[in-house]
Amino acid sequence: MSAQDWARAALRAIADGGLAAVAVEPLARTLGVTKGSFYAHYSNRNELVTAALAEWVRGHGDEGLAEFAAIADPAQRLRDLLTVVVQSVQPLAPSVHLSLLSDRNDPRVRDAVRQVDQARLELLTRTYRELGLPPDRAESRARVAYAAILGLMHLAQTDPGAPHSAVLTDEATAIFLPS
Repeated sequence: MSAQDWARAALRAIADGGLAAVAVEPLARTLGVTKGSFYAHYSNRNELVTAALAEWVRGHGDEGLAEFAAIADPAQRLRDLLTVVVQSVQPLAPSVHLSLLSDRNDPRVRDAVRQVDQARLELLTRTYRELGLPPDRAESRARVAYAAILGLMHLAQTDPGAPHSAVLTDEATAIFLPS
């Protein structure tokens, strides 16, 4: 069992129950290992939480967005990004991002969420600028698009009857891609 396996298990626990859900014994049971495996990688729970947050930032911040940032055509970039986001939102699925918001007073959480939000907003703003919007409108449009994405994540956690992701993808593209 690697340190990254533990960090990813901690992220699943965070998605289900926030930072309070990160506990060594339950995670060890989930992973099918002993607590000794944990202590081979981390000296305490706080180190695991810090590693899990770093893993989340890596996967959802600049590094996780690199594939989209590399798409030269901004319209295609926005379509692909919206498609991936909307298709990843599943009914009643837990969300690390939304769960972390309940722990936003923890400085580690605040920093991780800030890094991810900033990376996402910068990519969206850049995309809207490349689509021809002036800087202030590009930033505003990016914020509204991002707020809608977070709203979809929230609704998916509470609404099992949400429309199919293909319908939502078409609607998101129609709304957020400038004509």
